[in-house]
Amino acid sequence: MNRAILLDAGPLGLATKRRGVPEAEACRHWIADCIRQGDMIFVPAIAYYEVRRELERLQNAAGIARLDAFCAVVPGRYVPLSDQALHLACRLWADARNAGAPTADPKELDCDVLIASQALTMDIPSSDIIIATTNIGHLARFVVAELWTRILP
Repeated sequence: MNRAILLDAGPLGLATKRRGVPEAEACRHWIADCIRQGDMIFVPAIAYYEVRRELERLQNAAGIARLDAFCAVVPGRYVPLSDQALHLACRLWADARNAGAPTADPKELDCDVLIASQALTMDIPSSDIIIATTNIGHLARFVVAELWTRILP
């Protein structure tokens, strides 16, 4: 395996939009190119949650079906949220707060720290993991993260 690319909610939402949306088509082509180069694409449970909750709000059954199909097309693509990842997320969140660098309001779920912890608890060397996102922001404090448009296949 070349790299393990975990999709944040931005690229995941794009990849599962309906056909004919130019940015979505570009994202799907990028994913296909990465796979052709030997990369593995993963969907962290928290990114899935972020995308699906909005589709549920919109009552977008077709969008939910596309999201579920994308996650299921490759066995192991969907990365469930484990207790190990939850515990690490708590520690990362607390460390960031104690260092004066919070990543979200104390009352928010803080999906970025949860996605980072999912990446860090995968049985893959951290040097082989990158999170593809539309907002590097807080993710880059914990793991390698880059705009999906800047990750070359």
